[in-house]
Amino acid sequence: MTEELDLLKKAWKKDAHSYEQVTENQIYAMIHKRSSSIVKWILMISIAEFIIWSGIGFFTVDDNYLKTLEIYHIDKLFKIITGFNYAIVIVFIYLFYKNFKTISTNETVKKLMSSIIKTRKTVQYYIWYNLTMFAIIFIIVVISQITYDPNLNSVIENTKEMNPQTFWVIIGLIYFALFAVTFGLFWLFYRMIYGFLMRKLYKNYEELKKMDY
Repeated sequence: MTEELDLLKKAWKKDAHSYEQVTENQIYAMIHKRSSSIVKWILMISIAEFIIWSGIGFFTVDDNYLKTLEIYHIDKLFKIITGFNYAIVIVFIYLFYKNFKTISTNETVKKLMSSIIKTRKTVQYYIWYNLTMFAIIFIIVVISQITYDPNLNSVIENTKEMNPQTFWVIIGLIYFALFAVTFGLFWLFYRMIYGFLMRKLYKNYEELKKMDY
């Protein structure tokens, strides 16, 4: 589709007086179709992501997991966080669906440009929400583990002879490394999947901006 669009643009520039109206409409139609397809993919991927994470949560929540949450004194808090997170993600999926329907029915260049900007912002908010939620959950778990985990407390008791400052620096570095790796993997996932689609959508926006002027 990109090659066809480039050919249309060349034909438009080559004989602007004879074919300006026709080729401009054709170019807009192709950009419109391509933008609609990209937003549809964003919607489908977000739904797939929701289903996958829900499935992982369903199959990994067992008695040991629930017991660990009780030991950490965060079982009730995690129920609230889980319910809140599901609600927010469903709202984002609805917004992606709404953006898809809006882009699919746009009839002017300006309206399509506006819808693309809105969609890009929605995706950015979605990515940062997920990364922020991951960071918050990670911090809650770490604090609870350090405070209540009997195994970690046993390690602390057995290392009393070590300099406390050195011990906590080591613990801090371990947790920081774990956070950096996992956060980096999540960021890389969103960068590769949604970032790729966002760049294609922005390219469409730039093409429309040239047409608008």
